[in-house]
Amino acid sequence: MTTSGNSVGRPPVNDRPSVDGRPPVDGRPPVDGGALGEFDGPGEFNDLGEFDGPAGLDDRDVQEALSLVNEGRTAAVPAPGSPPASPETGHRHHGGTPWQRARALADRAGRSVRAARRNSRAAVRVPLEDALGLVLASPLTALTDLPPFDTSAMDGWAVAGPGPWRVRDDGVLAGDAEPAPLADGEATSIATGARIPRDTTAVLRTEHGRLDAAGRLHARRDTGHGQDIRTRGQECRSGDQLLPEGTPVTPPVLGLAAAAGYDTLAVSPRPRVEILVLGDELLTEGRPRDGLIRDALGPMLPPWLRVLGAEVTAVRRLGDDAGALLRAITGSDADLIVTTGGTAAGPVDHVHPILHKAGAELLVDGVQVRPGHPMLLARLQDGRHLVGLPGNPLAAVSGLLTLAQPLLRALGGNSAPDPYALPLAEGVQGHPHDTRLVPVVLRADRARPLHYAGPAMLRGMAAADALAVIPPGGLRAGEESELLDLPWTLAGTGVCFT
Repeated sequence: MTTSGNSVGRPPVNDRPSVDGRPPVDGRPPVDGGALGEFDGPGEFNDLGEFDGPAGLDDRDVQEALSLVNEGRTAAVPAPGSPPASPETGHRHHGGTPWQRARALADRAGRSVRAARRNSRAAVRVPLEDALGLVLASPLTALTDLPPFDTSAMDGWAVAGPGPWRVRDDGVLAGDAEPAPLADGEATSIATGARIPRDTTAVLRTEHGRLDAAGRLHARRDTGHGQDIRTRGQECRSGDQLLPEGTPVTPPVLGLAAAAGYDTLAVSPRPRVEILVLGDELLTEGRPRDGLIRDALGPMLPPWLRVLGAEVTAVRRLGDDAGALLRAITGSDADLIVTTGGTAAGPVDHVHPILHKAGAELLVDGVQVRPGHPMLLARLQDGRHLVGLPGNPLAAVSGLLTLAQPLLRALGGNSAPDPYALPLAEGVQGHPHDTRLVPVVLRADRARPLHYAGPAMLRGMAAADALAVIPPGGLRAGEESELLDLPWTLAGTGVCFT
């Protein structure tokens, strides 16, 4: 297990220089072997930054690998007010919040809102069938003893005293009213879950008893006092706390609540989310044409946000209309607004100027992660939040998991899962400065990186079980990578998308 992208207990790397002659990033040389942006064999980058030798790579892999290396070595003239160039490398590191810190800031923002609204936004009571995926707003306390009376744990006979026993003609089935008491030396047939007659010594299982010709019951083996009897209150007594406030409502929680006497549950309401899809170039149907492309985020984001515990109140398509964006942001009553595209600095990228005009505070303005570094998190004047996702589909997924997921988890009162890591089946080339999120499949306790993981691609993501967190400098085959699970791969879409 590891709590960051850097694996605990990672074996030391060798002392060879990086492929372009610069000192290795974080003391680590670039990585050999693997899938997208990784090297499968003897190929090397030459002094011009060109890749010499195929080594199992195809064109998409070479372009990705080159972009990662060249991005860190390209000299640039610093803009006014920008960080100075590094004296070691002659290039300037782009701005942005470190990936782990960005996630922590999003979590903190959600917790602050939840604490402030604890009294103003009361819990709601919902029927059991509507509570799945929500969070308990108060402790679950037993309304009855469980079991509520002594019951049989097995099919067989309820017996009183030592055997052999006279078997009564009556039997006891589950759901019967309280049966007549047993006299010493008596037995009566009983079904699993049936109420135990008073003065019963034990339950003799069907396979452990035999009837003689006279109809008397004999034990094939010793039967201890209280054997196979579930005593009243064995699981809990009325008034016992079964689960604390903040427990996610799962199918077993629903079963326990029903057994304990509940018809409804007090839960925290789902955070309300409104999605604003930006971009004049997006089509809602048909094939791409005339410079226009299909909108992939409009269909993808609502169900994904529901998986994360949100109630999606609206999906609005605004194009590249700055005025419409301002009206939508200031007029929304959602707890979280999610925008797609428009977070960079292009001629129709309106998110930053509109947030400034709306008086919003930028909590995260760019993240040191690839893909998705232009993402942002803003606090609006009324305390609500906005997550700005990049327009490229996989970059938007990165923003969703980096900022929206921890924010929504905290708003809904869910605790973060314990981080975990698995060894990589293949090495993964790292960005010189930033964390990379790479789609992987999980096979035999290994994470195998997938192809088609460029910022605009969803082909690799659609086949993925998780995203591997690759630290700057990359990871070798066999080194552990922290993993971000995709929830539907764990529980199934029938549960997660309710």
